[in-house]
Amino acid sequence: MTSEITLFVNPTAGRGRGARAAQPAASALRATGYSVRTVLGEDAADALTRARGAVAGGTGALIAVGGDGMAQLALRAVAGTNTPLGLVAVGTGNDFARALGLPVREPAAAGRMIADALKCGRLRDIDLGRVGDHWFGTVLASGFDSRVNDRGNRMRWPSGRFKYDLAMIAELAAFRPLPYRLRLDDGEVREIEATLVAVGNGSSYGGGMRICPGADLTDGLFDITVVGDCDRTTLLRVFPRLYRGTHVEHPKVTVLRAARVEIAAEGITGYADGEPLGPLPLTARCVRGAVRVVGP
Repeated sequence: MTSEITLFVNPTAGRGRGARAAQPAASALRATGYSVRTVLGEDAADALTRARGAVAGGTGALIAVGGDGMAQLALRAVAGTNTPLGLVAVGTGNDFARALGLPVREPAAAGRMIADALKCGRLRDIDLGRVGDHWFGTVLASGFDSRVNDRGNRMRWPSGRFKYDLAMIAELAAFRPLPYRLRLDDGEVREIEATLVAVGNGSSYGGGMRICPGADLTDGLFDITVVGDCDRTTLLRVFPRLYRGTHVEHPKVTVLRAARVEIAAEGITGYADGEPLGPLPLTARCVRGAVRVVGP
């Protein structure tokens, strides 16, 4: 492995934590003997072009500093290559870092762990989800949760996570189960009424909600959590259980497994790793061993 490492930095992540986190991460890597180059960008497209250039130029690893959005950009640069990916997670959600067992909002600790893992060769290949040319590491969300995201993204006030809490309250007021069409692998199309359908490569989204608690990053399969046609009262009872992953024990919740999922519903946006992919229908594929990651 070359001794040059690339830091891929989102300076605005976590209300400025991205810029501050780059320094201790770089210091930890330099202390282990690596040369560190920092890549920024004028916008997401420019940042991705620069990250891909670093990978094509033979960087020893790409270390994304930011949140899940930055991690997803980094995945688009390294997926399908032999370049290892590390994460210094300082964003709002940080679910991909949690799935990998990396420190969250502790940039110095994350930098030291990544530096030590690179030095000792602690690397592993994990699966990714793919929709068209978009890769995702954690969850493809659709339904009630994606409508909350839609509404929150339209709100100019308040800022931060609180606006998504308000968006959830507003969506509950207008809540109705949705007619879905699902097809798993080469099976028959299933027509169901559901509150939401979450396709999990990783186990959590939304900053630690374990929507797909049994998801395994190395089994070549998605865990698909279907929350059925429950009413508002049932949804409010089920929702707090997401953080423990015990919602899957509720009779209105079903867990399916497949390597390919076709999902359709009218008027619903799909979100992967918290980023909008576009309206359903969408087809997601689980790609085994798609990326090499630096692990604890």
